[in-house]
Amino acid sequence: MWRNNGKARITVLAVLLIFLAGVAATVGFYQITGAAAGSPQPAYQHAVAASDSISAEIPAGLGPEAIADIVEKAGPAVVRIDTIAETRISSPFNDPFFRQFFGDQFNMGPQEQRGLGSGFIISPDGYILTNQHVIEGAKQVKVTVVGYDKPFNAKVVGADATLDLAVLKIDAGKALPYLTLGDADKVRVGEWAIAIGNPDGLDHTVTVGVISAKGRPIDVQDRHYENLLQTDASINPGNSGGPLLNLKGEVIGINTAVNASAQGIGFAIPSSTVKPVLNDLMTRGKIARPWLGVALTSVTPDIAEMLGLENAEGALVGQVVDGSPAAKAGIQKYDVILQLEGQKIKDANDLVNKVQALKIGQQVNLQIYRRGQLVEISVVLGEKPAQ
Repeated sequence: MWRNNGKARITVLAVLLIFLAGVAATVGFYQITGAAAGSPQPAYQHAVAASDSISAEIPAGLGPEAIADIVEKAGPAVVRIDTIAETRISSPFNDPFFRQFFGDQFNMGPQEQRGLGSGFIISPDGYILTNQHVIEGAKQVKVTVVGYDKPFNAKVVGADATLDLAVLKIDAGKALPYLTLGDADKVRVGEWAIAIGNPDGLDHTVTVGVISAKGRPIDVQDRHYENLLQTDASINPGNSGGPLLNLKGEVIGINTAVNASAQGIGFAIPSSTVKPVLNDLMTRGKIARPWLGVALTSVTPDIAEMLGLENAEGALVGQVVDGSPAAKAGIQKYDVILQLEGQKIKDANDLVNKVQALKIGQQVNLQIYRRGQLVEISVVLGEKPAQ
């Protein structure tokens, strides 16, 4: 049959080869650009004034230079923070007993302790966001900005030890480049993340990784962190306070802690934690928190059995602060708070989190278990005193 249709066979083969060549060309185009033929990629926006936010949209077809473009734009807004704190070294010669015999010749007075961290500018007029532990106890804070010969003296505008956040202010005499806060709640595990900071004094070191997990609670020394972003972008001492960026150049986290016993495990405070409290830090110098005024512990099975509770749920009041909202409302030691505004309380942390979501001055209804009886108590939340 093919012998009698030579011309037809040649025509079919030619069409087939043309089709295959077209497919190969199309596949190659997708590999390079990730877009359909005839759909040009939007150019990355470079032209941003110094006084504008330096966040910029990255095209859908992420190119090989996208991260470098982000770093080029974000870098000028990342700062180095140097601190000097005064500390007293413990020595037996400071003891009055030894001073009777040796006087002050061996007495070790206050010593200067130098610290290093990172931060990033969040407004053109020189407000800077960093970690509270970076500037804790510092009598002098200096900030080095790219393009300036000398570091600036920085003022600590506000700080909060619980969330490990601090806001500094410098006066550069002109508008500064700055970063904007993105939405960490929309970040997905597996997305790219870029960290910029000053690990071990190596200015503007860039590391890249992915978001490894969300909502991590961890303890670092005497601090407890809730809801941290975990990343495998390398974070080391000196990175603290620096930005963790997404592929839009937005800050999705503040680099805070690293697991020294593991490789590729770093943590950042999500921007969703920062946004609600940033205005308080900038205007009031502290975060205004609603407050009951009680010391709490979770109800364990042993406590439940001892108090006659059916379930090991609720928050046991261990102490009531004099003059606090709880004291004014009549809450007593050994009360067990079972519900807040009709919502069950699982444990002490659950109650704390629910209270923190409310407002100062708000009246709330509590269901309390007291010596075998259920009691309803109304409390007007106060403002937590500064620690």
